[in-house]
Amino acid sequence: MYYEIREVESYTLQLSLENGKFEKPRLSRFSGKSFRVLKNGFWGYVAGDYSVKEGLERAERLAIHEGNSEIDDCPFNGKVVFRAEKDFEDVDLEEKVQLLRDVDERLKREGVVSRRVVYIESLKRVRIENSSGGEVFCQVPRCGAVLQAFAKGKSLQFYSERHMKAGGYEIALSALNSAEKVSEIAVRLSNADPPPSGRMNVIMNPSLTGVFIHEAFGHAAEADHVLQNSSVLKDRIGSTVAEEGVNVVDDPALPEFGYFPFDDEGYRAEKKMIIENGVLKSFLNSRETAKRVGGVAGNGRADGIEIPIVRMSNTYIEAGDHSFDELLEEAKNGVVLYGSRGGETNPATGYFHFNAQYGYLIEHGGIKDMIRDVSLSGNTLEILKEIRLGRDVSFSPGFCGKAGQLVPVSDGGPFALVRAFVGGK
Repeated sequence: MYYEIREVESYTLQLSLENGKFEKPRLSRFSGKSFRVLKNGFWGYVAGDYSVKEGLERAERLAIHEGNSEIDDCPFNGKVVFRAEKDFEDVDLEEKVQLLRDVDERLKREGVVSRRVVYIESLKRVRIENSSGGEVFCQVPRCGAVLQAFAKGKSLQFYSERHMKAGGYEIALSALNSAEKVSEIAVRLSNADPPPSGRMNVIMNPSLTGVFIHEAFGHAAEADHVLQNSSVLKDRIGSTVAEEGVNVVDDPALPEFGYFPFDDEGYRAEKKMIIENGVLKSFLNSRETAKRVGGVAGNGRADGIEIPIVRMSNTYIEAGDHSFDELLEEAKNGVVLYGSRGGETNPATGYFHFNAQYGYLIEHGGIKDMIRDVSLSGNTLEILKEIRLGRDVSFSPGFCGKAGQLVPVSDGGPFALVRAFVGGK
């Protein structure tokens, strides 16, 4: 019989300022325990403030059937405390409030009709032990700010940016330098025209490239989707799925928003090559899926004390060797798109549809007018086989939802030239 005990403590503070007025601060604290038992190939799970003996007995009683589940029960031991440059617990509330006021002041601009700034800090402590002798502890702070500006011109538009990473108050401070850019783009966007429609050359900025890799490809690489026959990558390990030289990575050890030193099954985090030189090398795994499909565990993640499931961390496509000007020259005509306002993807078919935050027309290899309300769609594997990659990778933070659970992630990449369908209102 295999068992696993997880104890979680977390703290979150959110401060919000809308049009110069503060909303009530949101402070939450959580602590809880969960117990999982694998007996006769079947899982029993219970959460509650039980002693070790009682929690395991309750979980074992819930393993009421026989099943075929097996796990990689490799034990790990260690303690990791992420050290921030500036601990947000050492910063007075008044200073955090003043930061929001300073950011809000810089968001003001003629044409901006509404502004919103949100400051977020969180601290999570996790201790996990299992029956194989593993015991790990980690403490990870996360901090940052979200900036939004709504502008009214020919249409009502908004633009937003997130500045969030694993770390301390220094992350939120970086938002101050982006406020004027956020309001400027919002105003310009409100006076922009819709894009042309059709299949054309598209240069995605690093943020949109990251969203593409996470949403359109990354979810298909999660082994639980593969086992459920809902991934276009099923039975493709070892085959060419992208242009030669394309490398796709999931690396929880990077100090981005999706950072963790051990996953929520107590497995040590490590960099994983999903695609290497165009060839599909591995899926992302929990302890259970690693046993079933092969590969390395370490991507079992949970929201609080929920049951861990296969999740991404910091997922990105590595840089290529093209400068931005070279990508423009190769595109000749088309659009360059920035950011994402969400969308949808089907990992079983590989088809996706995203909405960019804004873009520009490309004419004769040069950037022309700004465009708004732009959508992008295509087939993931077709695009990866024709993609051209820029030289510099950057990351964007967010929260990924799956099976009712939210976890912090980052996705990234360089500027990337692809051929896809573009549409607008």
